[in-house]
Amino acid sequence: MKFVLFVEGYTEKKALPAFLKRWLDPQLPRPVGMQTVRFEGWAELRKGVRKKAHLYLNGPQRDEILPVIGLLDLYGPTFYPGHLVNAEDRNRWAKKEIEDEVDHPRFRQFFSVHEVEAWLLSQPELFPAEVRTALPGNIAQPESVNFQQPPAKLLEQLFKEKLKQTYKKITHGKNLFDKLDPSVAYNKCPHLKGLLDEMLRLAS
Repeated sequence: MKFVLFVEGYTEKKALPAFLKRWLDPQLPRPVGMQTVRFEGWAELRKGVRKKAHLYLNGPQRDEILPVIGLLDLYGPTFYPGHLVNAEDRNRWAKKEIEDEVDHPRFRQFFSVHEVEAWLLSQPELFPAEVRTALPGNIAQPESVNFQQPPAKLLEQLFKEKLKQTYKKITHGKNLFDKLDPSVAYNKCPHLKGLLDEMLRLAS
């Protein structure tokens, strides 16, 4: 059995399956499969999610598939209604909007708040000392690194200022996710906890 994970970028495609499995597999009687399907950004995922989800969930491999899960960064999309400005309201509205559109009992939509890089911030010791000591105090709650300075932008700024190099989302992100302890991120990131708890329930 496997999850099919819809993602919006190369970092998620390369880094997330192994990261999620490191948390899930030890708690399951047998390892779970993880297939990622990459879209060209949030807009393509938003446009094609219903059709693609039904192709998998009603296709020839349907009996092998645990729910299809859509995962988007909360930061980036512009389809939120104008009156929704805080993270919780946007997350709640967009999750329901996409799940209602797909309209399939084995589809779930989740959002990383505000980007998947927030999960990396949960373990500051992953970063070089120059970057680690410059991280803001609010990374004690990584999902509070918000729309004004989202996690990837923060890392880009600090890598440039402190290390005189470019933060490469795919290369650096993959290496950092390979080292990230999922239990640490789970305990510091409530929205990640919600995703993992639901995946564990569905796979058990």
